[in-house]
Amino acid sequence: MEGGAVSEASRMSRRGWLALLGLLPVAAAAFPIFESLERRRRPGTQRPVHGFHRDYFPDLVLRTQDDERVRLYTDLLAGKTVLVHFFYGDGRDGLCPAVTANLAQLQRLLGERCGRDVFMYSFTLAPEAPARLRSYRAAYPITAGWTFLSGSAEDLALCRARFGVADPDPVLDREPARHVNVVLLGNEPHERWLALPALSSPGALLEQLDRVAGVKT
Repeated sequence: MEGGAVSEASRMSRRGWLALLGLLPVAAAAFPIFESLERRRRPGTQRPVHGFHRDYFPDLVLRTQDDERVRLYTDLLAGKTVLVHFFYGDGRDGLCPAVTANLAQLQRLLGERCGRDVFMYSFTLAPEAPARLRSYRAAYPITAGWTFLSGSAEDLALCRARFGVADPDPVLDREPARHVNVVLLGNEPHERWLALPALSSPGALLEQLDRVAGVKT
């Protein structure tokens, strides 16, 4: 798996990494190279004045795999430590099934902490019916604490933009092959955000998740 993570990271475009810097205040502070990249980011992705809270994340309505209505900020993010993942339910990019299986191993390592201390969210990249999400989820050993989400095309696009995983070029952004397979680890109240290759080993993901959550190991 670790070899796959390196391969995946190598395929990420320079543009994709620059977009992700909008959600990496911790990494930018820790590594000087990110400071120079920060100054070169495209306009409109600067860190919001009031941080990554309600003023930044829209409180739009999404639907879960169980057809429950939830709000992005109020219900999913506010006051929580989260893992955010974007995927194609039909596996059109060839990597999403492997990523989902990898994250299922991470959930197993989290145990009872998932759904209590850490919340996992998978957003579909193309609008899908809740029943389709439920079927996809049931194909993996996934337990409570990991929610699959869908919504309108416009709302999903806005989610991707706010989480920093959209290509700045709208034409290129529509190409499935350019889907950036990363997971975002976030501590909303403390504004700690990290991005990692989605095929990083479950142990490595857990280590960084604990770091973002402020868990001492």
